[in-house]
Amino acid sequence: MIVSRETKDRLTIYGDLLGRWNSKINLISPATLPYLQERHFDDCLQVSEIAGGTSGLWVDLGSGGGLPGLVLAISSSDTDIKFKLVESDKRKAAFLRTVVRETALTNVTIVNERIEALSPQNADYVSARALAPLRQLMAYLALHMAPSGKAFLMKGVLWRQEVQDARKTWNFDYIAHPSRTEAGAAILEVTGVRHGGA
Repeated sequence: MIVSRETKDRLTIYGDLLGRWNSKINLISPATLPYLQERHFDDCLQVSEIAGGTSGLWVDLGSGGGLPGLVLAISSSDTDIKFKLVESDKRKAAFLRTVVRETALTNVTIVNERIEALSPQNADYVSARALAPLRQLMAYLALHMAPSGKAFLMKGVLWRQEVQDARKTWNFDYIAHPSRTEAGAAILEVTGVRHGGA
Protein backbone atom coordinates (compact mmCIF):
# COMPACT_ATOMS: atom_id res chain seq x y z
CA MET A 1 0.00 0.00 0.00
CA ILE A 2 1.34 3.44 -0.94
CA VAL A 3 1.25 5.75 2.07
CA SER A 4 1.82 9.49 2.47
CA ARG A 5 5.06 10.97 3.77
CA GLU A 6 3.28 11.99 6.99
CA THR A 7 2.03 8.41 7.53
CA LYS A 8 5.52 7.05 6.85
CA ASP A 9 7.06 9.47 9.37
CA ARG A 10 4.50 8.57 12.04
CA LEU A 11 5.02 4.84 11.46
CA THR A 12 8.78 5.37 11.88
CA ILE A 13 8.24 7.09 15.26
CA TYR A 14 5.81 4.32 16.27
CA GLY A 15 8.30 1.62 15.22
CA ASP A 16 11.10 3.24 17.26
CA LEU A 17 8.89 3.39 20.36
CA LEU A 18 7.77 -0.20 19.83
CA GLY A 19 11.41 -1.33 19.73
CA ARG A 20 12.26 0.58 22.91
CA TRP A 21 9.23 -0.48 24.96
CA ASN A 22 9.20 -4.10 23.79
CA SER A 23 12.13 -5.06 26.00
CA LYS A 24 10.16 -3.92 29.09
CA ILE A 25 6.67 -5.12 28.19
CA ASN A 26 5.85 -7.80 25.66
CA LEU A 27 4.06 -5.91 22.88
CA ILE A 28 5.07 -8.07 19.90
CA SER A 29 7.22 -11.16 19.46
CA PRO A 30 10.88 -9.98 19.67
CA ALA A 31 11.71 -12.23 16.69
CA THR A 32 9.44 -10.11 14.46
CA LEU A 33 10.99 -6.73 15.37
CA PRO A 34 13.44 -6.71 12.43
CA TYR A 35 10.46 -7.30 10.10
CA LEU A 36 8.19 -4.66 11.61
CA GLN A 37 7.19 -3.09 8.29
CA GLU A 38 6.30 -6.32 6.44
CA ARG A 39 5.12 -8.48 9.31
CA HIS A 40 3.10 -5.89 11.21
CA PHE A 41 2.60 -2.53 9.50
CA ASP A 42 1.89 -3.80 5.97
CA ASP A 43 -0.33 -6.50 7.46
CA CYS A 44 -2.46 -3.88 9.25
CA LEU A 45 -2.47 -1.40 6.37
CA GLN A 46 -4.40 -3.99 4.33
CA VAL A 47 -7.36 -3.45 6.68
CA SER A 48 -7.34 0.29 6.02
CA GLU A 49 -7.35 -0.39 2.27
CA ILE A 50 -10.24 -2.88 2.48
CA ALA A 51 -12.37 -0.73 4.82
CA GLY A 52 -12.00 2.47 2.83
CA GLY A 53 -14.06 4.48 5.33
CA THR A 54 -13.95 8.26 5.69
CA SER A 55 -16.07 8.96 8.80
CA GLY A 56 -17.58 7.35 11.89
CA LEU A 57 -16.36 5.59 15.04
CA TRP A 58 -13.76 2.82 14.81
CA VAL A 59 -13.24 0.64 17.90
CA ASP A 60 -10.12 -1.53 18.06
CA LEU A 61 -10.50 -4.34 20.60
CA GLY A 62 -7.60 -5.63 22.71
CA SER A 63 -5.20 -3.18 21.10
CA GLY A 64 -2.06 -4.46 22.87
CA GLY A 65 0.88 -2.86 21.11
CA GLY A 66 -1.46 -0.97 18.77
CA LEU A 67 -1.89 -3.49 15.97
CA PRO A 68 -3.98 -2.84 13.98
CA GLY A 69 -5.55 0.13 15.85
CA LEU A 70 -2.64 2.58 15.82
CA VAL A 71 -1.61 1.73 12.26
CA LEU A 72 -5.21 2.30 11.11
CA ALA A 73 -5.44 5.60 13.02
CA ILE A 74 -2.14 6.78 11.54
CA SER A 75 -3.14 5.85 7.98
CA SER A 76 -6.59 7.43 8.42
CA SER A 77 -5.47 10.67 10.07
CA ASP A 78 -6.70 12.69 7.07
CA THR A 79 -10.26 11.29 7.40
CA ASP A 80 -13.08 12.01 9.86
CA ILE A 81 -12.85 8.57 11.49
CA LYS A 82 -12.42 8.68 15.28
CA PHE A 83 -10.58 5.72 16.81
CA LYS A 84 -11.05 4.18 20.25
CA LEU A 85 -8.36 1.70 21.24
CA VAL A 86 -9.53 -0.60 24.03
CA GLU A 87 -6.77 -2.18 26.15
CA SER A 88 -7.20 -3.53 29.69
CA ASP A 89 -3.46 -3.79 30.53
CA LYS A 90 -2.34 -0.52 32.19
CA ARG A 91 1.24 -0.70 30.89
CA LYS A 92 0.13 -1.35 27.31
CA ALA A 93 -2.39 1.48 27.56
CA ALA A 94 0.46 3.76 28.76
CA PHE A 95 2.49 2.71 25.71
CA LEU A 96 -0.43 3.48 23.38
CA ARG A 97 -0.86 6.93 24.95
CA THR A 98 2.87 7.60 24.47
CA VAL A 99 2.67 6.78 20.77
CA VAL A 100 -0.43 8.97 20.33
CA ARG A 101 1.41 11.86 22.01
CA GLU A 102 4.71 11.39 20.15
CA THR A 103 3.03 11.08 16.74
CA ALA A 104 0.66 14.01 17.48
CA LEU A 105 -2.42 11.98 16.55
CA THR A 106 -5.67 13.83 17.24
CA ASN A 107 -8.10 11.11 16.10
CA VAL A 108 -7.42 8.55 18.85
CA THR A 109 -8.71 7.88 22.38
CA ILE A 110 -7.14 5.16 24.54
CA VAL A 111 -9.64 3.31 26.76
CA ASN A 112 -8.03 1.36 29.62
CA GLU A 113 -10.90 -1.03 30.35
CA ARG A 114 -11.94 -4.62 29.78
CA ILE A 115 -13.91 -5.09 26.55
CA GLU A 116 -16.88 -6.70 28.29
CA ALA A 117 -17.00 -3.97 30.98
CA LEU A 118 -17.18 -1.16 28.44
CA SER A 119 -20.58 0.39 27.72
CA PRO A 120 -21.92 -0.51 24.23
CA GLN A 121 -20.04 1.58 21.65
CA ASN A 122 -22.37 1.37 18.62
CA ALA A 123 -19.25 1.44 16.44
CA ASP A 124 -19.32 1.82 12.66
CA TYR A 125 -16.14 -0.25 12.45
CA VAL A 126 -14.54 -2.78 14.79
CA SER A 127 -11.13 -4.44 14.44
CA ALA A 128 -9.13 -7.09 16.27
CA ARG A 129 -5.89 -8.96 15.65
CA ALA A 130 -4.68 -12.03 17.54
CA LEU A 131 -7.19 -11.38 20.34
CA ALA A 132 -9.52 -14.37 20.72
CA PRO A 133 -11.23 -17.16 18.76
CA LEU A 134 -13.94 -15.95 16.38
CA ARG A 135 -16.68 -17.46 18.54
CA GLN A 136 -15.64 -15.22 21.45
CA LEU A 137 -15.14 -12.18 19.21
CA MET A 138 -18.77 -12.47 18.07
CA ALA A 139 -19.98 -11.68 21.60
CA TYR A 140 -17.81 -8.53 21.57
CA LEU A 141 -19.17 -7.52 18.16
CA ALA A 142 -22.77 -8.08 19.29
CA LEU A 143 -22.07 -5.76 22.23
CA HIS A 144 -20.09 -2.98 20.54
CA MET A 145 -20.89 -2.88 16.81
CA ALA A 146 -23.71 -0.80 15.32
CA PRO A 147 -26.38 -2.88 13.52
CA SER A 148 -25.10 -1.52 10.20
CA GLY A 149 -21.43 -1.74 11.28
CA LYS A 150 -18.57 -3.79 9.86
CA ALA A 151 -15.85 -5.69 11.66
CA PHE A 152 -12.41 -6.45 10.26
CA LEU A 153 -10.92 -9.44 12.05
CA MET A 154 -7.39 -10.53 11.22
CA LYS A 155 -7.19 -14.31 11.28
CA GLY A 156 -4.50 -16.94 10.65
CA VAL A 157 -4.57 -20.06 8.47
CA LEU A 158 -7.21 -21.80 10.63
CA TRP A 159 -9.84 -19.13 9.97
CA ARG A 160 -12.23 -21.54 8.20
CA GLN A 161 -12.35 -23.76 11.27
CA GLU A 162 -13.01 -20.70 13.45
CA VAL A 163 -15.91 -19.66 11.19
CA GLN A 164 -17.46 -23.16 11.47
CA ASP A 165 -17.09 -23.09 15.24
CA ALA A 166 -18.55 -19.58 15.59
CA ARG A 167 -21.55 -20.52 13.41
CA LYS A 168 -22.66 -23.06 16.04
CA THR A 169 -23.66 -20.13 18.25
CA TRP A 170 -23.85 -17.06 16.00
CA ASN A 171 -25.38 -15.98 12.71
CA PHE A 172 -23.28 -13.56 10.67
CA ASP A 173 -22.25 -12.70 7.12
CA TYR A 174 -18.64 -12.44 6.08
CA ILE A 175 -16.25 -11.84 3.21
CA ALA A 176 -12.80 -13.42 3.52
CA HIS A 177 -10.12 -11.13 2.07
CA PRO A 178 -6.94 -13.17 1.48
CA SER A 179 -3.98 -11.73 3.39
CA ARG A 180 -1.20 -10.34 1.21
CA THR A 181 1.37 -10.78 3.98
CA GLU A 182 0.67 -14.33 5.23
CA ALA A 183 -0.23 -17.25 2.96
CA GLY A 184 -3.54 -18.84 3.95
CA ALA A 185 -4.45 -16.10 6.43
CA ALA A 186 -7.44 -13.81 5.93
CA ILE A 187 -9.05 -10.57 6.98
CA LEU A 188 -12.67 -11.39 7.74
CA GLU A 189 -15.09 -8.58 6.97
CA VAL A 190 -18.02 -9.43 9.24
CA THR A 191 -21.54 -7.94 9.19
CA GLY A 192 -25.03 -8.80 10.49
CA VAL A 193 -23.99 -10.43 13.77
CA ARG A 194 -26.88 -11.94 15.70
CA HIS A 195 -27.26 -14.73 18.23
CA GLY A 196 -28.48 -18.01 16.81
CA GLY A 197 -26.38 -20.45 14.87
CA ALA A 198 -26.72 -23.93 13.48
